[in-house]
Order: sequence, then C-alpha cells, then structure tokens
Amino acid sequence: MSNLLITFLASFLIWVMFAGLFFLWFFDGRIKREHVTNALLVSFTAWSIAQIIKLLVPTLRPFEINNLPPLTVTVPSDPAFPSSHTAIAFGLATSVFRYHKKAGIIFLLSALAVGVGRVFGNVHYIGDIAGGAFVGIVAAIILHRVRLDKVLKKRA
Repeated sequence: MSNLLITFLASFLIWVMFAGLFFLWFFDGRIKREHVTNALLVSFTAWSIAQIIKLLVPTLRPFEINNLPPLTVTVPSDPAFPSSHTAIAFGLATSVFRYHKKAGIIFLLSALAVGVGRVFGNVHYIGDIAGGAFVGIVAAIILHRVRLDKVLKKRA
C-alpha cells in the first residue's frame, strides 16, 4: 500500500465521510436534517468517550515504540487506545446505516478503511481500532435509542 494512500485513509477519509453525510442530506433526500444532527451528535459523543478512556488507559502508539515515522498529516500526542478516528468513523457510519442501508454499507466500509489506515499509518494497533469501533457503534446504538425514546414520548 502506498504511503499516499495510507495518509489519505488515516488522515482525510474521515472528512470525506462527513462530506458524504452532507451530500446525502442535500442531494439524496433520504437523510433528513434530524438524521444529520443525530450522526453529528453520535460522532461527538464517540470522540468524547474515546478521549475519556485515553485518560484512564494511557497507552503508547506504535511509532513511539518502533521509532518509525507515522504516515499521518499530524503526529498524534495523545494515548493510542481507543482510536478516536475510528470511534468517530464507526459512530458516523452506524448512524448513517440506521437511516440509509445502502449508503450505510459504504460508510461502514469507509470506517473500516479509516481504521486500517491508522494501523498502516503507524499510529494505532489493531486493538486500538477494535476499541474505537466498539465505542462508535455503542454510542450510535445508545443515542439512537435515547433519541427515539424522546420522540415517542413527545408523540404520546
């Protein structure tokens, strides 16, 4: 895998995913404003949870151990576990999947590609990616249920 591709996957693909969310909202029409709001809330929540875990479980990154440079645009200085990028990407992807199955599959594959890019980019281990994916998916499921409960209570 080329260094340019790794850098794209590790550093830029997550931003392409957010652009894709807005594209689905503005041009596709099956993603509504409240879906976008939910996806953004899930992404922020997943990132926040990942940051809290990083404070509780400080871990070194691969480049700090193997002395090889990271293949990312910026050099991360926070602990490795769990991957915040992967938590955000999987939270976003799971949210999109709930509202638009076909696009959601593309988003889930993109989230996986973000994780793979972070491993090949020498900034995470596979366990960091698995932890981030778990955080993102669980955040999406919980927030979807909480928001659904609020909607149902308003209608009752």
